[in-house]
Amino acid sequence: MNHDEVKASLLRVAKEMIVCGLVEGTAGNVSARLPDGNVVLTPSSIDYGAMTLGDLVVTDISGNVLEGEKTPTTEKSLHLDCLRKHQDIGAVMHCHAMFATMFAIVRQPIPCVIEEFDVYVGGDVEVADYKMTGSDALGEEVSDRIADKGAVLMANHGLLCVGKDPVDVLKVAKLVERTAQIVWGARLLGEPVPLPSATRKQFAPLYKLMGRNP
Repeated sequence: MNHDEVKASLLRVAKEMIVCGLVEGTAGNVSARLPDGNVVLTPSSIDYGAMTLGDLVVTDISGNVLEGEKTPTTEKSLHLDCLRKHQDIGAVMHCHAMFATMFAIVRQPIPCVIEEFDVYVGGDVEVADYKMTGSDALGEEVSDRIADKGAVLMANHGLLCVGKDPVDVLKVAKLVERTAQIVWGARLLGEPVPLPSATRKQFAPLYKLMGRNP
């Protein structure tokens, strides 16, 4: 995708994020890598329903604003740290999906008990240590956790997902949230049974092949 196509895709995904219940109000944020290496981010405190292409903010990889009149998301460091450290990531989404956030609050990982979770997320979604919202420390902590995973929980905060592009990262977030709800419900019925180790071993390499940019 070219510069304008990436921005249009990010805006559509940001609007879909609230439609499908991954966030409420103006919470959450999305970013994507542009073809020239710069980054487009959602702005701070703008209603997703009213958000336009003109509200999006473009920065360089260090966070210097290059395009846009709005202030970039307060979680700018979180996004830029992930994109700086991992060149095979094309987009980042932070959201407050209800069931995933429940796991983050009790600081329990979301177990990989469904085959597609291994393929598209890369295994269990672990919980990153608590760091203050918007801090550089949060970006450092979280970005270290997604070297070989498509998602990580932020303790007492929410969910962060990464993907090849905005559409892909939305798919990952929806899968993580759906699986968190399934695991939550399954535990009401009994103890979830792990996938066989042979299955995990077979599926483990697929995330790097399918979930990241070549």
